[in-house]
Amino acid sequence: MSWSWEYSPSEDHVAAGAPPALLVHVEEKAAELLHAAEALYVHGTAYEGLSPQGGVAFVEGGMFDYQVLPRHERVYIFQVTAW
Repeated sequence: MSWSWEYSPSEDHVAAGAPPALLVHVEEKAAELLHAAEALYVHGTAYEGLSPQGGVAFVEGGMFDYQVLPRHERVYIFQVTAW
């Protein structure tokens, strides 16, 4: 298994109505979070600690809520908010 990020439950649900330009920024920031998580949680699926707290990332034009789950080797994006 390798690290990846994804919208949860789906992109249609999480990012519905968000401007395409915002989604570009969200996906760029999600890739940065992914690389950081991959470096921090090297053992991935074998990780035995508590999962880190979720977070909010601010990007140009909005923000998004996310959660890193080391044992899943995933960064999940739960909500995208445009302004």
